[in-house]
Amino acid sequence: MNYTSQAPVAIITGGGRGMGAAIARELHDRGYRLGLMSPSGSAVELAAELGGIGIKGSAGDANDLEALVTRTVQVYGRVDAVVNHTGHPPKGDLLDITDEKWAIGNDLMVLSLVRMARLVTPYMLKQGKGAWVNITTFAAFEPSLIFPVSCAYRAAAGAYTKLYSDRYAADNIRMNALLPGFIDSLDHKPETADKVPMKRVGTIAEIAKTTAFLLSDDAGYITGQNIRVDGGITRHL
Repeated sequence: MNYTSQAPVAIITGGGRGMGAAIARELHDRGYRLGLMSPSGSAVELAAELGGIGIKGSAGDANDLEALVTRTVQVYGRVDAVVNHTGHPPKGDLLDITDEKWAIGNDLMVLSLVRMARLVTPYMLKQGKGAWVNITTFAAFEPSLIFPVSCAYRAAAGAYTKLYSDRYAADNIRMNALLPGFIDSLDHKPETADKVPMKRVGTIAEIAKTTAFLLSDDAGYITGQNIRVDGGITRHL
């Protein structure tokens, strides 16, 4: 990929494997320069392959987020897009989940958005433009007892998405949330597809392409939305 100094820059957390890696590759193919982070070394390896920046760190750690943004701006001088993506938080029976595990979920799925917004918004304001996609889950608004921490905080992430989008819409900064259904980034049982109206699980490529669309100027009038990419499995209107 031949970049120019004006090529857009995207930061992706959880950007080393699965959906995060697919999004990184899709954005790279569309000309973005990348700043990637993941808790393992996978983001570092992928960034090296794609000619980007990669660090090891967690979206739930304020210092790691600051390090990612600082390094990206040092190298590229700007941030045009952010994809907030995290792994799965602690699970357990509803009343057995400890305060510590709830706090981990809050750091990963809500405060990560807040902290990243504080770090990156000033650059987007200076540039006069920016776009965000927060990867959450189809169960954010149809909670499941299988993932109580995830459902509670992903719903909060949806609310934050709307609040942020309202605050910065007039500044040409957009934020949307993408709610994946059952995706092939995980090994699903064969019967899982039977639950989905489309009778199949989704692909990481479909998530990546939808994310790229939401970050692009083609989605320039879309902001504050929680967009389900789930094959029709959710029932609410």
